[in-house]
Amino acid sequence: MEDTRLRVRSLVAALILLTLTSLGARAQETAGGFLSELHEFRVNNYMALDAYYRFSGNGDTDTLNEIVIGINAANDAMNTIIKSTTGVLSTEQIEGLNQEFDQFKALMRSNINDVRKTGYPDLRLVSDMANQALAMNNMATDLYMAAQESAQTETNPRVEAARSAAVKMAQMMAKYSVRTNSQVAQTFQGSATEKPLDEQAREFDQLLATVMRGDSGSELKEIMSDISSKWEFIRGSYINYNEKNVGFVIDRYSKGILKGLATTITLLQGNA
Repeated sequence: MEDTRLRVRSLVAALILLTLTSLGARAQETAGGFLSELHEFRVNNYMALDAYYRFSGNGDTDTLNEIVIGINAANDAMNTIIKSTTGVLSTEQIEGLNQEFDQFKALMRSNINDVRKTGYPDLRLVSDMANQALAMNNMATDLYMAAQESAQTETNPRVEAARSAAVKMAQMMAKYSVRTNSQVAQTFQGSATEKPLDEQAREFDQLLATVMRGDSGSELKEIMSDISSKWEFIRGSYINYNEKNVGFVIDRYSKGILKGLATTITLLQGNA
């Protein structure tokens, strides 16, 4: 029992000690690398949010660890963006995003501590965090689009569709997770301005269709076939939410899709 308490304290401490600089972060010297970091920033923040909603329902230290992993990954991406020397975005644009991220991290810490102290989440704070996550990631998306234009480099439409699909999947996971796991699910359904799950799922359909359009080698075909199969298995759960659906199965398959999309992006970039 004491070991568990110490582990929880160390995990929360790891989240609290996140700072503006990262010892291991390296500046990305290419526009492509800069876009990749912005992409990772968006995905990992939603993954941390997804893990929080599950943590708010089960209080499990392994789930808490997932939150820390997601925040750390987003933090590493943010630090690399800050240290970039590409000049793709202005200092003011990057600092604005970093300030939004600092607010998100602060809200995440407060919400974690609430669950640890009382055993259940504070509805107001959870709502604040959900709205902050959406605003922050919308800003990151706007900056991603601005960076694409500023970079003046040709981008692969299938890579961009795969990245958008990954962000969409991570966002759907978080929204689905709050419905399934949160003890306040009946009164709180995520950000007030977020699109409904069924609409997001149909957008994912279109993005996935774009990724799959075009020539592909045998390895890429196999990966995309696996993504398609996993999506067909869980698509109905996102389109028509049902409390009888098994949440951990949806979570597992969704993570499998994210992993497959990451591999797809790597393969598509290698074939470019």
